[in-house]
Amino acid sequence: MKLALIGDPVSHSRSPRLHRGFLEEAGIEDGSYVAIRVPKDNGIDVVRRMRMDGYTGINVTTPLKEEVMRACDELTQEAEFAQAVNTIFFGRTILGHNTDGLGARVALETILTQPVALERIGVLGTGATARAILAQLRETDAYTFVWGRDIEKVEQICERFEAKPWPEETPEIIISTLPSGVKLPESLVDQLLGADCVVDTNYGERSTLERQVHREIVKGDLMLEAQARASFDFWLAHAQAFVEEEL
Repeated sequence: MKLALIGDPVSHSRSPRLHRGFLEEAGIEDGSYVAIRVPKDNGIDVVRRMRMDGYTGINVTTPLKEEVMRACDELTQEAEFAQAVNTIFFGRTILGHNTDGLGARVALETILTQPVALERIGVLGTGATARAILAQLRETDAYTFVWGRDIEKVEQICERFEAKPWPEETPEIIISTLPSGVKLPESLVDQLLGADCVVDTNYGERSTLERQVHREIVKGDLMLEAQARASFDFWLAHAQAFVEEEL
């Protein structure tokens, strides 16, 4: 299996190490996984070229999750609903998928040690990762709330994912999908201080929310590991099915 991550930046990514571990665990001796820096507006051409170069699949990170949709021949329900792709399989067609939402759900349920059903969960941000998380939580009967600076975009996302605008009463669980280093309004910082659990989808040095809020923050490592595993399982299942079709 020839695998890769594309996006910008990618030098910080833990994905190569995780996926090389998955390849070894699966006994795939000739497998590989590399991180390739691909700036914005170059995603479509790169995806098509990688298919020609014999890649089995790729992960897609910021800022390419939306633009690479146009390179896909098909989208799974998860990618279609989130309108974002973080996983691609190259078979007879270019198939776009999204595992960010599942990764966030698995991470939250690991932290809570119980399902997220009926939990009040606030999502900060309206971008690709936020939409994937909201799409997944919509299937769990969780009560979801959205915060963003663009009120019109917040309203559109709330309608699409059956969520509500940010409430006065602090959600017990808050998950931030905001870029590293974003300055939050003081009123929102106060609410973050009052939440039972705050999760930052950023990880490592890119997780700066803790320094701004001055409270314990769960960094995005659990989410990364869960979505990475889901992506690998997706590639493996589709690769095996593709080989069987060829026989």
